[in-house]
This record gives sequence, structure tokens and C-alpha cells, in this order.
Amino acid sequence: MSHIYRLARLEDAEELLHLTLRAYEPIRKLNIKFPAATADLELVKQNIINHTCYVLEVDQVIVSTISIRRFEEVTDLPCVWWFAVDTAFKGKGYGNKILRYVEEDILRDRLNAKEVALGTSDRHPWLIEMYERNGYVRFYERDYGEEGKGVFLKKELVHELSPNL
Repeated sequence: MSHIYRLARLEDAEELLHLTLRAYEPIRKLNIKFPAATADLELVKQNIINHTCYVLEVDQVIVSTISIRRFEEVTDLPCVWWFAVDTAFKGKGYGNKILRYVEEDILRDRLNAKEVALGTSDRHPWLIEMYERNGYVRFYERDYGEEGKGVFLKKELVHELSPNL
């Protein structure tokens, strides 16, 4: 079984659209307004062009995707977003694998980022807790009224050495 992490290409857009719409179906049912939840082919292409979009392929099939972008209105940290695992491959650890790859290999080791951030909705029943279990801590909230709160979390990627060492 071969695992390949790579940048998404425009020719991946249609496959990424179908993967994303399947993965974000529960988000649509919760009526959470994530752009990926109602993406169309043009939005997927714009994500590939305007952000750094990675995919995880297993045996030449894209099973997961995640992008890196900035949310300058909230933080100067790099942010992960558009994180999706194809429903046909849920529960196999591919989400954790691509998230760790982007956090550690790309952001920490190649780009020397000390922290990473992400945004989610307080209306999602388990996402915040999942990210907190993975080392993220809340640092900013934005109230969207009836649509709930946008919650931003961040994670330290580089731990400072103790001065006693």
C-alpha cells in the first residue's frame, strides 16, 4: 500500500470536489457555513491556486486533503483549513496522517513555523474537542449571531527549551 503526500494539481479539482462534498455532508446538515461544505468546481480550483493544498494518496486514490492559508483578520499564524477525509476512508487514520504531515513536515520543518492555527464552529458537536485532544488551544472567537461562533485554535509546533538545559 503506497502513501504519497503531494501538492494538489488543477487536474485533481474534480476528484477533490467529490471528496469534499462527501466529507462535509454532516457540516451541511448542521447548517454550518464552511465554504468547503458547499463548494463547487470553481471554488476548489481557487483553493488549489490561491492556497497551498495538499493531498494524501493511497494506492493512487486521493483519500484526504488539507490546505494552508492565512486569515490576516484574525492572526498572522499560518492556518490549516479545508481539511477533509473521504467518507470511504474514515476511521483509518488518514486525517491524522495528513494533519501531522502538514503540521510537522511542512509548517514546522520546512517553513519554520512555531505555531499553526485553524478555525471551526462552536456549533459542530465534536470538532473543537478533537482539535483540543490534538494539542490545539482556543485563542479567539467571533460571534456570528444565529450562525454561532467561529472559534480559532492554535497549536505550538516548536517547544521552547527549558533554560535549565
